[in-house]
Amino acid sequence: MNRSRFGDLEVIVCTPEGSPAFASPLLFIHGAYTGAWCWDEHFLPHFAGLGHSCYALSLSGHGASRRRTSLDSFSISDYVTDVAEVIAELPQPPVLIGHSMGGMVVQKYLEQAAAPATVLLCSVPPQGLMGSALGLMFGKPGLLSDLNRILGGGQPHPASLRDALFHQPIDDATLMRYYRKCQPESHRAIWDMTLFNLPHPTMMHRAPMLIMGAEHDHLIPPSQVRMTAATYGMEAEIIPDIGHAVMLERDWRRVADRIADWLPRHIE
Repeated sequence: MNRSRFGDLEVIVCTPEGSPAFASPLLFIHGAYTGAWCWDEHFLPHFAGLGHSCYALSLSGHGASRRRTSLDSFSISDYVTDVAEVIAELPQPPVLIGHSMGGMVVQKYLEQAAAPATVLLCSVPPQGLMGSALGLMFGKPGLLSDLNRILGGGQPHPASLRDALFHQPIDDATLMRYYRKCQPESHRAIWDMTLFNLPHPTMMHRAPMLIMGAEHDHLIPPSQVRMTAATYGMEAEIIPDIGHAVMLERDWRRVADRIADWLPRHIE
């Protein structure tokens, strides 16, 4: 595993020992308030061990990618450009795996280019964030307030991070390690996902798509995941007893194993 630079973008690369078992690499795209590091904990080494060449991108303004100090200038379209920039450097078109905001970026990318297959994990639906925001307003107003505080560059309480991302137990040391890696998100990107730059499903290149959600997700609840699936004429798969941060939860492997089982039937 190594941290690489694709131009001014941070990309974590994890490749199998020996020749890859699959021609199509995997490109992982993170959600809001985080970076490529979230895939590095479990998913990248796991999928590399299964024979996949894995790449995880930190979008502009995130992680060690370009213009961290200009975060609020970046739009969802800029994030789509980041994805296209990385794809242009890969040996084969990748499977796109997007989590939360990353799932929205994947949907917008498909408006301009095709992909061998896509996986949406707890993705922002094509209808945008308004439904989720209203759900938080009435069900978890304190959590919504803390998310707004992060947007403003403030620090939330670690308990809010636990509530937002995790359903299963997580020890304090690990929680605080993740807490220190989290960051603000672009106001412009949030508004794009709420209202101003939503996906146009009729314009998208269609590819095999796996749509998954988490039973105890407070940010993108199962009802929103099912709405995404219905838009694309599919059935959502809701993973029981798990929260929003599916790649970091104690039972992350249940999610990874479902993806790993699905992929070989849809890629070379």
